[in-house]
Amino acid sequence: MSSDKEIKERMLEELKARKKKVEEMGGAKGIERQRKLGKLTARERIELLLDEGTFVEIGALVRHKGREFGIDKREIPADAVVTGFGKINGRKVYVFSQDFTSVGGTLGEMHAKKICEVLDRAARDGCPVIGINDSGGARIQEGVDALSGYGYIFFRNTIYSGVIPQICAIIGPCAGGAVYSPALMDFIFMVEGISYAFITGPKVIKEVIGEEISEMELGGPHPQQEKSGVVHRIEKNEEECMKNIRRLLSYLPSNNLEDPPRVDTGDDPNRTDEGLFDIVPADPMKPYDMYEIIRRVFDIPLEGEEENYFDILPLFAPNIITCFARLNGYPVGIIANQPKFKAGCLDIDASDKASRFIRFCDAFNIPLINLVDVPGYLPGTEQEWGGIIRHGAKMLYAYSEATVPKITLVIRKAYGGSYLAMCSKDLGADMVYAWPTAELAVMGPEGAAPIIFRDEIEKAPKLLQTRIRQPNLYMWMML
Repeated sequence: MSSDKEIKERMLEELKARKKKVEEMGGAKGIERQRKLGKLTARERIELLLDEGTFVEIGALVRHKGREFGIDKREIPADAVVTGFGKINGRKVYVFSQDFTSVGGTLGEMHAKKICEVLDRAARDGCPVIGINDSGGARIQEGVDALSGYGYIFFRNTIYSGVIPQICAIIGPCAGGAVYSPALMDFIFMVEGISYAFITGPKVIKEVIGEEISEMELGGPHPQQEKSGVVHRIEKNEEECMKNIRRLLSYLPSNNLEDPPRVDTGDDPNRTDEGLFDIVPADPMKPYDMYEIIRRVFDIPLEGEEENYFDILPLFAPNIITCFARLNGYPVGIIANQPKFKAGCLDIDASDKASRFIRFCDAFNIPLINLVDVPGYLPGTEQEWGGIIRHGAKMLYAYSEATVPKITLVIRKAYGGSYLAMCSKDLGADMVYAWPTAELAVMGPEGAAPIIFRDEIEKAPKLLQTRIRQPNLYMWMML
């Protein structure tokens, strides 16, 4: 008969063996397949993301409850998702990372419960949460229980929105209902060459409508940012992705009750820059790069950073810029017209892009800086029938309800309704500044002249009338 000590030692050895099995994830073959796809494992990603040695795993020994189609005979380490908490730059964060080496990272009932546990703990502790998605979707063998798991996750993404920052990295497949959890979070990162996301895949599309398209063409990082505006950041590789998630968090508070963290950038807030005035052309029709203004006005880059701003959705609606930067070390959110694209006009996509960014900054106590050089709303039937009135109203609403400090700088021009939409004093700006070259008006002179001086124009020679009534496209954008 075994002694009490021997029994305990055997139990301890069994526990160690179980933990070792979990750490091996899907086994050597599964890991090798992941390597051939050019991807890191779930645990390697967590190691890259968090400060060294700070990760504490939760639910490592959780087992699935599937009983159908032979899955009851299959062991799934950690139920295909690694969950826990650790630190980023000394601040506590929660994280979950789906394990594609184990049954393709598919989501079952217990898999979902582990993710829900992380979300609940993050909200309770007032900490950001980072999800790393790499999954084949719902675990078919678990049926409706798997679908219910997604519902529980979506519910928590929603009720914790605006309470704690929620960041998602899609590094691999993300299809069907699985895409809605990232969409409900605040920021989505994708990696070139290995990430894709869509509701219905290429096979379904071909079967239903006969269109042939590849996974990357349909849901890769570039179409999901440039065309749809779903993905906020596209990174070159997984290392860069984790590095930039860490960088994004440096601008954000841990929750909506805290202020964003101040960083000593070493930049003198009283410095001057004589070159600023030379960037903006006096001619209102000439474009320039608004990023040049941002680079000079805001704090210099921190050590190891290429730029002094962190771009959000840079390829979607490039006629408006949304990014984070610092002023005297304090994080701020920037909304700026970009004259290089569509003359900096506001349109449907720009309105959606700006309004969501404004509301995020307002939820997490990040002041807003508005750099204005806007000729108006983009004209045309496509915009009108696409609902520019409805979409444009979102931007007005977001600015009006925002209670964070709002500072507006009119750099060159602000015409018509777009003058209001870019956070004018009347819309709640706390301070409005203007450069000496600034123009504020109902419309540009080329648009106003034919209306104000209509009688005089009618009496003018026909050649002059033609020149006045047919301004170039840029001028029409200013109406």
